[in-house]
Amino acid sequence: MSGLQAIRYSRGKLEVLDQLRLPHEHHYDEVSTSEEAFDCIKSMRVRGAPAIAIVAALAHGVELYNGSCKASSPEETISYIDSRLDYLKQSRPTAVDLGNAITHLKGVIRRADTAGHREDATAARSAAIIEAYIAAAEEIFRKDTETNLLIGEHGSRWLLSNAVPGSSADGKISVLTHCNTGSLATSGHGTALGVIRSLFAGGRLRHAFCTETRPYNQGSRLTAFELVYEDIPSTLITDSMAGALFATRGAEYDIAAVVVGADRVVRNGDTANKIGTYALAVLARHHGVKFVVAAPTTSIDLQTETGAGIRIEERKAEELTQITGAVVGEDGKVDVGRSERVAIAHQGIGVWNPAFDVTAAELIDAVVTEKGVVTKGADGRFDFRGIMPERWAAVAGK
Repeated sequence: MSGLQAIRYSRGKLEVLDQLRLPHEHHYDEVSTSEEAFDCIKSMRVRGAPAIAIVAALAHGVELYNGSCKASSPEETISYIDSRLDYLKQSRPTAVDLGNAITHLKGVIRRADTAGHREDATAARSAAIIEAYIAAAEEIFRKDTETNLLIGEHGSRWLLSNAVPGSSADGKISVLTHCNTGSLATSGHGTALGVIRSLFAGGRLRHAFCTETRPYNQGSRLTAFELVYEDIPSTLITDSMAGALFATRGAEYDIAAVVVGADRVVRNGDTANKIGTYALAVLARHHGVKFVVAAPTTSIDLQTETGAGIRIEERKAEELTQITGAVVGEDGKVDVGRSERVAIAHQGIGVWNPAFDVTAAELIDAVVTEKGVVTKGADGRFDFRGIMPERWAAVAGK
């Protein structure tokens, strides 16, 4: 388990690592209200679908613990919690983990009130609702780490069985990943990067390649930082180098797979992930490299039938035309106390900046979850009912 922590929590207190300051500075922001959580998520000081859901859930739990709810009845308490969760849901609408967590938490508080005795005092019922919410938010946090370890185990095992090129005498493979899906995007270990960690821990990883992930550079700022932090053999490439890497160095490194995370996997397997994922899937297919999505079942959206139904968030133009970074002195050392914002394009150019793209299921070889690996059946389609029978039945019954 990595020592890196994006989220530090104890009941009544939440601290979130400001990922905008990485890799040069570790700074934790205290987050004690839903408004602070919204800003933290929207500004991408915290990012990664699981981490977003955790921060939103825990932040509201902290403000509840600290007495933010002034409702005078259980019904008003539920209404208050609902309103705060609905507000938080708008911070990053593409990531389905947040929506799934909110739906779960809304169910928890309603069951908590139903489980009580109606003749109980109003204050006691309201307190029970709040306690149930806080406990459920804490369980989301705890369970995420357990989930990530299982994803790493299932994913590494599947890759070694299905994606080994066969030219390596020692059985080691190399993997390329995109964006950041490690400890900084989750509660710990990670999803796609968790698969890489598990391969490395088992002595079966030759090399990890990570893309820079323009325009926000999560790969170069965060994934590269995590890989170096854990002494995993690794190389950073620009997004546009992946095809050349597969063509010229794929056999040398035994590049067996591209492993990515997911902000949303819909019912047919179409997957929304960081912009650039779709291009990697096309390149992987052309070069005979497996393309694997690693995501918890909380990222699977059975309500949406295909990728056409996914809302893609667009971000501000300045992310493409400007860049901020720590100043490098003439001696080559990074001065973490100084940062500069510089223009890297003409400031008058029009910009299209989608944060995500959708990769069609036909380009995906496997979806790795904490409950196992799902591959396409004889009909060429993904079927998630085996790992999510209750949620599948709920959707099928509508």
